[in-house]
Amino acid sequence: MSSHLHVHHVADPSPAPGVVDALISQTRELRGQLDAVRLDSSVEAEDPHRRWQRALCDLAVHHLDNLGEHLGQLKEELVPEESAACPTSMSDTSMDNTSMSDEPGEEMPPGPVGVSALGRAGSAEWNLLTDEVTWSDELYQIFGRTHTDGPLSLDELPSWLFADDQQALTAMVTACLVDGRPIDGEFRIVRPDGSVRTVHMVGEPVLDANGGTASMWAVLRDVSELRRSQRSLRETRDSLQRRRHLAQAEHRLATQLQEAVLPPWHDLLRFPLGGESAALDLAAHHFSSSAGRLISGDWYDAMQLPDDTTLLTVGDLTGHGVAAASGMAMLLGALRGMAVAGMTPGPLMSALNQMLEHSMQPALGSALCCRYDTKTRTLTWSQAGHPAPLLFRDGTGRPLAQPEGMLLGATSSAVYGQATEQLLPGDLLVLHTDGIAPRPASFADAVGTSEGASPRLLDLGARFAACRSAQDCVRVIAEELDTPEREYSTCLLVAQVS
Repeated sequence: MSSHLHVHHVADPSPAPGVVDALISQTRELRGQLDAVRLDSSVEAEDPHRRWQRALCDLAVHHLDNLGEHLGQLKEELVPEESAACPTSMSDTSMDNTSMSDEPGEEMPPGPVGVSALGRAGSAEWNLLTDEVTWSDELYQIFGRTHTDGPLSLDELPSWLFADDQQALTAMVTACLVDGRPIDGEFRIVRPDGSVRTVHMVGEPVLDANGGTASMWAVLRDVSELRRSQRSLRETRDSLQRRRHLAQAEHRLATQLQEAVLPPWHDLLRFPLGGESAALDLAAHHFSSSAGRLISGDWYDAMQLPDDTTLLTVGDLTGHGVAAASGMAMLLGALRGMAVAGMTPGPLMSALNQMLEHSMQPALGSALCCRYDTKTRTLTWSQAGHPAPLLFRDGTGRPLAQPEGMLLGATSSAVYGQATEQLLPGDLLVLHTDGIAPRPASFADAVGTSEGASPRLLDLGARFAACRSAQDCVRVIAEELDTPEREYSTCLLVAQVS
């Protein structure tokens, strides 16, 4: 039915049918392009970012579907004869299939009536002088009623609404009829088949010649599927926000745990050893990954032991985040305790391997443990799938020959050898975790040899010879090897023999 206008409104010129046809074609073209985007976004459904993209696509689809429906209705109004002979409404395309409800309690009735009602708009007029009510065919379809049932009066309409929505509708209708205010609101209706639909209603009073309200007309649109898509979009966004907040909280916890466990030699500070046995100048550094969010299980440590020897250790536990940081704290605490108890590096590695293999949270780790006797300048060390220490003497560097040892936690039958090295005044030891240099291509380096990292570090021997302290050596390594594109975090410990 044609819409009545407020008495002082001026009717806009009707659009030409050709313009509507062009708009329908453009909408269909956009819909086809959007389908391709939706197909790409449907991969990896468990990925929250993919779900977010899919929700955005679904919302855009519903907007285009509704636009197509309304353009089709407009086409039918402009050229009713042509529409009857050759329908051009977008309801004839596959776009209708995406508008069908998949929510419980919102099943559409079978046949074309249910499909054509999806997202369509119907009009109504309630005449206050004659009590006559006029509904368009589309409005009957939205409410699930037939012409035999007849239209609903303004008094009957609230009984179809959810109890929570009835008062709001009554207030809108009263304001329209009494105060002349336009209507713009939504409510939920329960259809005869038990399904629930969300209806958006806009309308205004129609005044008579004396300025009194003669009738009220309105356009009602079924927006159930659009609201469902918007709810899905909000839920996906909320889920992403919760995940983001959880990740941020876990990152803060992992960072705090890592900072609490690692020795407080931040940046390039020297590690102070007191007394006459202070025969090592130590400096350490932690290189963060470029992502910044990946807190790893890397560690470095140095401490004086009761027998006047010095413990030097670096290592890396697999994984990232709180689990890796807490595992690293457990492993480093056990290592410190066994070293204080007098356990030498080889047996200490065997004990760590047994502990890690039988842990409640199994993991793999690489480690390097050195015990330096400051009186004899003897280094005793063992490794578990870790790059060997690099020894620099007179500007030339070499990796120490590795004793037997495999990754911690790999097998209970692992054997860990022990090696010794006699150091001289001025010698420099460089201990590091994997990733100090670009990741090697060979598998052998990934399980403990130093072939990948050594060339880059060994080339710095001449520069180390000119350094006056371990701190200066760490600075040289940082200048040469630290990059913003670092994939993984890594730890470095430098010891210079006095």
